[in-house]
Amino acid sequence: MNEPFKAPPAWPAKKSIFSGLRNSFLTGVVVIAPVGLTVWLIWSVIGWIDGFVLPFVPGSYQPENVLKSVFGADTELQLRGIGVVFFLVFTTFIGWLAKGLLGRSLIRTGESVVNRMPVVRSIYSGVKQLAETVFAQADRSFEKACLVEYPRKGIWAVGFISTKAKGEVKARVDLADELLSVFIPTTPNPTSGFLLFFPAEDVIKLDMSIEDAAKLVISAGLVYPDPKVGQTPKLKSRNK
Repeated sequence: MNEPFKAPPAWPAKKSIFSGLRNSFLTGVVVIAPVGLTVWLIWSVIGWIDGFVLPFVPGSYQPENVLKSVFGADTELQLRGIGVVFFLVFTTFIGWLAKGLLGRSLIRTGESVVNRMPVVRSIYSGVKQLAETVFAQADRSFEKACLVEYPRKGIWAVGFISTKAKGEVKARVDLADELLSVFIPTTPNPTSGFLLFFPAEDVIKLDMSIEDAAKLVISAGLVYPDPKVGQTPKLKSRNK
């Protein structure tokens, strides 16, 4: 005899509901987390700058005292970001002075004094080099992202073209084509890497921006920019 039809258990339906809720929750986390972390980081940095700068502001110019003088002594309101404004104004003023003759003379005098102090000299020199590297002008930035065969033929690496080779480096290399200096960053820390010189014909210039190429390197290939394949010719690997 045929057994009566038995309805399947309801577990798969419940499981699918929970799976959908879990996927929705994870999607929400992916959407909210970057925004929340960005807002929290900016808010924390602003608070840190306020806590560092405001103690140097005279008491009569403190935001709380100004508000009390305008709206009354019972006003209780904390404003965040006033220290950032003071910091920007003060830094701009110092930069304006430093570009003048008097400012340059004071800087040279101060640096000559610092260079006579053994420990302070090393700290100041390191911080100055770091600041000059981070806040370098645009004309010292990379020109283009590229692909090169490194560390051997058939293996491709993302690099950044800095400049054309000049001086003794160019003169010492017997090459008819241009020689390009390319910085090959490491993953996930792109601040370290290798400076290599390639013939221009062995370098594939990419259409992606420097920022997109940096994201690709930092994410270890997990974050790819939108495809923007231009008219740049492909370079075939030439096995030697």
